[in-house]
Amino acid sequence: MKVVIDTELCQGHGRCFTMAPNLFSFDDLGSGVVIGDGTLNDETIELARLAQLNCPEHAISIEE
Repeated sequence: MKVVIDTELCQGHGRCFTMAPNLFSFDDLGSGVVIGDGTLNDETIELARLAQLNCPEHAISIEE
């Protein structure tokens, strides 16, 4: 599984990197970005789902 952020939708609220700073960071404009390649494991999947549920723009998705 892999987490991705749709940069077209992200408005930079920062909820993703506040909730899961080991999965997400932000760029120079304050938009969320995935750290690394976004691959999830048993320890990070729940954090990714939490961030996904709390994203106001629904910019975060989890791919199989």
